[in-house]
Amino acid sequence: MKTASLILALTLALPDSTFAQTSGYQVINTFHIQSSGGWDYIAVSPVTDNIYVSHATQVNILNKNTGDSVGVIPNTTGVHGIAFAPEFKKGFTSNGKLNTVTVFDITTNAVLAQITTGENPDWIMYDPFSKKVYVCDGRSKDLSVIDPANNTVIKTIPLGGKPETAVADAENIYINIEDKNEIAVVNAKTYEVEHRWKTGKGESPSGLAIDVKTKRLFAGCDNKLLVVLNAENGKVVKELPIGDGCDGVAFDPGMKNVFSSNGEGTLTVIHEKSANDFAVEENVPTKKGARTLAVDEKTHRVYLPTAEFGAPDPQAPKQKHPPMVPGTFQVLVVGK
Repeated sequence: MKTASLILALTLALPDSTFAQTSGYQVINTFHIQSSGGWDYIAVSPVTDNIYVSHATQVNILNKNTGDSVGVIPNTTGVHGIAFAPEFKKGFTSNGKLNTVTVFDITTNAVLAQITTGENPDWIMYDPFSKKVYVCDGRSKDLSVIDPANNTVIKTIPLGGKPETAVADAENIYINIEDKNEIAVVNAKTYEVEHRWKTGKGESPSGLAIDVKTKRLFAGCDNKLLVVLNAENGKVVKELPIGDGCDGVAFDPGMKNVFSSNGEGTLTVIHEKSANDFAVEENVPTKKGARTLAVDEKTHRVYLPTAEFGAPDPQAPKQKHPPMVPGTFQVLVVGK
């Protein structure tokens, strides 16, 4: 009894960090898409039970619960991202190789219009506060502002660096500037760049998310760091370890979890205890190449596109990625 009591006392005295925390998340399903080609971002519809997956020259639309094909949005060559403006009943895709944005009906998926943007439109988002669509133009290094009411670009904002991802609150648009290790802050009323904040020790920020309640920004960086910044003054709050190859960050406000999708084949789960207190709970195994993601705030599930890969080509030592096995494109579903 004394031995048991001593063990219990020592156990209670040990810090929480002594024991590995688990998030409870795991891959619970895989949706297969047979068509060929690469991919970038994925998005969850706010009005239907569908997910939209960028895929080479089109966007694949799947039922988020079953993985069944619902349809496609065609002629989106080099598509990167998908955004939704529910108030206008419209969706938008950023077509990197066409320098355009496709406008589609959010319920029928019928194509409504094409909008010319800056060069290589990449990330795209709708801001419900300013009621505008924002497009990160990677090659021309600017931000295209689209009025969804009439499908026109009303402003092009020079950013002075390569924009990667953008998020918004009731006042500002925050944009990761990948080649400057900074976040540019654009006033949503004046469309002027008002601040440039360094991402601490974080290098080449790619994924970006925000908690609008605690006013915290979450920037996923190439050097395996997630940097938390104060969205009011740009001060670094925390620097947290994540997996290698992050290209996407998302925040689930219902669960208070930050997710980093890492191309190495992990999903880093970080719990927000308070505005200044964060804990890495787990690096959940996913699959190699699963570097972008979308969170369904209704079901708290995470969707990550990837594929199977072959052996690297010995004749192409500078090849950035190993070859994708044809017909293996898929979406991983992560949940509890």
